[in-house]
Amino acid sequence: MSVPATIVPMNEPQRMAAVKRYEILDTPADGAFDRVTAIAARRFGVPISIISIVDHDRIWFKSHHGLEGVRQIDRLPGLCASAILRPDAHILTDATKDVRSLANPLVAGDFGLRFYAGVPLQTSDGFNLGTLCVIDKEPRPITEDQIEDLKDLASLVMDQLEFRLSALRALAKADKSLTQANLLAREIDHRVMNSLQFVTSMLRLQGKKASGAEAAAEIEAAANRVAAVARVHRHFHIEDDTATVPALTYLRRLCEDLSGILGVTVEVDGENGLLPTTSIQPVGLIVNELVINAAKHGAGKVNVVYRCNGARKITVCDEGSGLPPGFDPATNANGLGMKIADVLAKQLGGSFEAGSNPAGKGACFTVTFPC
Repeated sequence: MSVPATIVPMNEPQRMAAVKRYEILDTPADGAFDRVTAIAARRFGVPISIISIVDHDRIWFKSHHGLEGVRQIDRLPGLCASAILRPDAHILTDATKDVRSLANPLVAGDFGLRFYAGVPLQTSDGFNLGTLCVIDKEPRPITEDQIEDLKDLASLVMDQLEFRLSALRALAKADKSLTQANLLAREIDHRVMNSLQFVTSMLRLQGKKASGAEAAAEIEAAANRVAAVARVHRHFHIEDDTATVPALTYLRRLCEDLSGILGVTVEVDGENGLLPTTSIQPVGLIVNELVINAAKHGAGKVNVVYRCNGARKITVCDEGSGLPPGFDPATNANGLGMKIADVLAKQLGGSFEAGSNPAGKGACFTVTFPC
């Protein structure tokens, strides 16, 4: 079937190259994508939600909530083919009264589509792969908040596609010296990030529906904590295990993310020596836990200092009430974060200590490991 030029993007060859880059067409069902369409259907109170990829002559469904037994349709009658022509949401509140859809077979035919809201799945380099859409057989209004929710969920779908692509690339680059354990660790990293993004989106959607300002604030606080871990996790995975990165540059980028999400000032200082990429994941997780802990229990700003003089030393200080006498972070801490930091310090071949802030009020936690 020939596809009319009116529903083909001007950059179609480049767009199709992007579609092929993600290697997503005709892949098996995936629970992560199915959860997104289920949430979208519930949020809008509609029977059908679809994650679609627009191919040369078809619209293939990666996930199809409420539309059993259908994996694809021709590109010509599909509204998703029109939805990828622009970066904005494609909205039909009553398709029988909209000039864009009056003659569409899905509207005029037996299917009886009346409501359609679709958001493009846009790559970081600007290509629309397909859509996340919600569909009803009854006309209905849509609010700006609902459109923003649909955009958030579409961004979550793209995050998942990016994580999947990263995992595929890691496997493609794997040589004979890369052990199966390392491959598994990389895959776990991507699945962790996937889950964190998914949980954040669910929490924020629940927050919008929560009754009462206090309940909504608690849900938003939980979402911010998960988002902090998710955004920091982006800095942990570096594929070249033989490289080094400037330590202060890495720590400042990481702490800038934490500062923005946690709402505290985080200052990073010290020596900009080189940090091996093999240490990035444990160092990132340690700093993440210590900064979140400082923001929770401290007051004022958080200071992060990196030194490399005989041994690498990372210190995180707060301006809170300080530590009780005899406090040992490995044995006296109630929170999981301190235990994580202690275990990771040992993984680096080093130690984890706590003490008073030498600058005055507050506490300092220090990880020391070999250069």
